Amino acid sequence: MEPIYCTVLPGSPDELGVPPEADKTKHKQSLAIEELLSTERGYLNMIQLCAVDIRNRLKQKQLPDFDLEGLFANIDDVIDVSSKLLYQLELMDTENPQYLQALSDTFLSMRSELENTYKEYCASYSNILILEARYREREELDKAIQETITIQRIARYQLLLQTILKNTEPSHPAYRSLQATVDSTVALNSNINEYKRLKEVADKYNKPENLTLMDKIYRINTHSIAKKTARLSQMLKHEAGFLPKTEDKEFDALEEYFLALERGVADLQDNVSTFVKHFEEFLSRRPHECELDIETEVAFRNYKELSAILHKHIYPKYMHRLKSLVLQPLCSLQELFACPQNMIRKRLHKLLDFEKIEEKRRETGSITYEEQEAANTYQAINTLLLTEMPKFNGMATQLLIRAMETFIFIQRDFAADVNHIASGYLQHLPHNKLPDYTFWSWAEGMFLKEAKSLQQISQTFEAELNPHFILPLTPSSQRRLSELTKRYKSEQIYQASSDIKGGRDMDLSLSRGELVAVIQEMDTKGDKRRWLVEAGGNRGYVPASRINPYHPTGQTASPSPAIVDEASKRHSVVVVSPAIESPVLPSLQVFAAYDFSARSIHEVSLRAGELVTVLEHHDRQGNPQWTLVEVQGQKGYVPSNYLMVVPVPGISASSRKT
Repeated sequence: MEPIYCTVLPGSPDELGVPPEADKTKHKQSLAIEELLSTERGYLNMIQLCAVDIRNRLKQKQLPDFDLEGLFANIDDVIDVSSKLLYQLELMDTENPQYLQALSDTFLSMRSELENTYKEYCASYSNILILEARYREREELDKAIQETITIQRIARYQLLLQTILKNTEPSHPAYRSLQATVDSTVALNSNINEYKRLKEVADKYNKPENLTLMDKIYRINTHSIAKKTARLSQMLKHEAGFLPKTEDKEFDALEEYFLALERGVADLQDNVSTFVKHFEEFLSRRPHECELDIETEVAFRNYKELSAILHKHIYPKYMHRLKSLVLQPLCSLQELFACPQNMIRKRLHKLLDFEKIEEKRRETGSITYEEQEAANTYQAINTLLLTEMPKFNGMATQLLIRAMETFIFIQRDFAADVNHIASGYLQHLPHNKLPDYTFWSWAEGMFLKEAKSLQQISQTFEAELNPHFILPLTPSSQRRLSELTKRYKSEQIYQASSDIKGGRDMDLSLSRGELVAVIQEMDTKGDKRRWLVEAGGNRGYVPASRINPYHPTGQTASPSPAIVDEASKRHSVVVVSPAIESPVLPSLQVFAAYDFSARSIHEVSLRAGELVTVLEHHDRQGNPQWTLVEVQGQKGYVPSNYLMVVPVPGISASSRKT
């Protein structure tokens, strides 16, 4: 048989094993979907390994100066959102014709959660790099840390979804949904990058700087001086009404709430601190270790046992809970306000720059590159504050409310613990059979009675120990007296009877003997126990009971001889001098106002507050600056202005001798 010869013609693509164009597109689409799923699984496994295994091992090592939370940032949130996404993507078979629609719906529904999570994750990236560089020398950690910080997932979603869309026919039912998903991931990436940029601007102005005085001086240059001068000029124009202030009602409302919240946290923290301080003072008094005036021996013994148990067990537990659950969180919360405060202050500075730049833009139509950068900085800070302040205010409010609720719960538990312990002892204590209302009325009456008695004793003691007398003036006090008498009436001049330490806003601190002028005999709330005074240019409030009218006669006394004008003489203290006539002396006693050390056999030493007897009001040459006195049986001269005359009520003239 003759061989048959034939020509093989090129066959169809199917015969050659080459897929048609439509199948190529379908194949690429399937590969992109499979890559999306497989890389998501690998990504999730990797970050779970970092979070569970590596982080736990690092935590167990307890390495010094190792910021574990900062290094891993919000990796737990990333794991959570990635797990949800993978679960939704794996619910349906990829071969299902409806899979593309399900994929699009999943990404669109989770867009907000993905954006919020990866915003924080990407914004922390630069800080993680700094930590990574610091820990790079630790070889055993370097690889694990490097894997942790180099995971970048959010950008892959956009690339893979774009590949899937590219290989999907426009006629496909899910095409529009895929298009919307791709647009959503593009916007998501853009928002994350913008948020990261804003955070970098904020980090730039929130870096702690420990600058010395010389460092600050070196920073002063013509540029910084010109910038601050321009800001000051802008502020003055605002205050004078030459330029309208830029209004931002949204920011103003947020700032007002922020400041009110800050004051609330500060006040609560201050009140709780004061309460803790007073309670610790209360704990220092241990009545069970003292002899108490209690009616019966049984009641005395039971009270001591009850007090001992409370001081040993109940009170320490209460104080520990109060400090750890209320005071410390409040202190931490108060510290959190520092960063927003700094950003608000920086915003004001940048706003003044921005207004100046916009004014130039309107006048000239162009600005420099540096000015555009300054304008962008203001807009970035303003946008960041408008975005973050509502979150901060909301969280801070919740923490404040939680602290107050915790305080209430601790007080309730404390009362229950005390009541439980005391229930076994009450029957042996006095007044235990009285009804609650009667007992509390009796207790209140007893407290008020004892408080009134104590107040009377205190007033009597103060009157005897520190009677109303005029203290000698120092040279600086004489100058202040001269200044005050030029602007105020003599009846407005008062003198501090003791040291005064201001403890509230607008309070003044005064030294004993310091002169002030009373401006108003009440504070802004109508409290007549606090008076508004002026002390050498400073104005503030002082307790009315701690200052006395200054209406002396005679010559000014001071630690050293001084020549004073006639105005000072009319408002000086009573001193021992020839001007004091005998009719004045019977109602007065003479004391040493200051310590004095004798320098010769003709002088005698004095101690401040020591009673002296005046023998002569001058020395042998008639000089009134020296007075002859007798102190504890010793006679000698002392400076006249080292003596003061104190009124002593109830002593008759016949019982005194000078």
